Amino acid sequence: MSKTLCGLGNPLLDIQTTVAQGYLDKYGLESNNQILAEEKHTPMYKELVSWFPVDYIPGGATLNSIRVAQWILGDNGKTIYAGAIGEDDFSKTLLEKVAEAGIEPLFYVQNDLPTGTCAALINGKGNRSLVANLAAANTFKKSHLENEANWAKISAADIYYSAGFFLTPEEGPDCMEKVGKHAADNNKIYSMNLSAPFLCQFFKTQMHKILPYCDYIFGNETEAAAFAENNDIKETSIPEIAKHIAKLNKVNDKRKRFVVITQGCEDTVVVDSDGIVMGFPVTKVEKLVDTNGAGDAFVAGFLSQLLLGKTLEECVNAGHWSAGVIIQRMGCTFPAECEFKTL
Repeated sequence: MSKTLCGLGNPLLDIQTTVAQGYLDKYGLESNNQILAEEKHTPMYKELVSWFPVDYIPGGATLNSIRVAQWILGDNGKTIYAGAIGEDDFSKTLLEKVAEAGIEPLFYVQNDLPTGTCAALINGKGNRSLVANLAAANTFKKSHLENEANWAKISAADIYYSAGFFLTPEEGPDCMEKVGKHAADNNKIYSMNLSAPFLCQFFKTQMHKILPYCDYIFGNETEAAAFAENNDIKETSIPEIAKHIAKLNKVNDKRKRFVVITQGCEDTVVVDSDGIVMGFPVTKVEKLVDTNGAGDAFVAGFLSQLLLGKTLEECVNAGHWSAGVIIQRMGCTFPAECEFKTL
């Protein structure tokens, strides 16, 4: 019987285009960073559609991971996804793409706010700056999670994943805690991504509410450094930071915790709660087009194999492979056919 991967997150429709450095400077944006939109960014979304050729791609970090995971799994596993959307054309596009991907949707739909969007600004070789306007994504309700039919599907899943961005909706952390507690009580796997430096700083309280439930914690080197800076961790090396994270309080003592930190083309570092440090080399790709979605794709590959009961090495290798596919294409997109084979 197929196992199920469940994602809870902030669904967004990515508005992707290529811009010059001057456009980033206009809005005070940095390459290879991700932020939440402020009032000063409001005009940008209309400008992008009016001034540039754009692509619309279903996005939001968690949805990216679930889409890629389902692509890799094919008929070998199932995925479900919950998030909040509006009643508009953007949501229609999202729903179509989710259906095409073979994901079972559990969307909370409201009409007070439009479906969330994310400006994905490509600048230079492989660089991208993400500016998310959460809008409807911020409205997810715990009551939707607890709806009898929805909870029956969610509680039956085997692995749970949320990007750290789901810490930002008002009721997001409570939803994550409910799912995390269910996972711990039933010895299932709960996982979260640090996702962005600003989350480690401005959503620190919410993050520490969820970390005790996490069996797998993902992040990249920049996010790991931000976590250390905001949690009084004096060491600056990635393995030492990961050791600190791995040893944080954990609810389910039947499972080890694994902290998985990617470093671009450098070795991926994995540290378990026993303090054992492992390094996994990354296979270089032929061409680098766009790093947007690379981290999401890594998580997708990793969790797809974890769902199938594969070894840690096989999970990391799958993560490297899927990230390698994504960065050779524009946006978090992939070929129709998945050619992944266990290495």
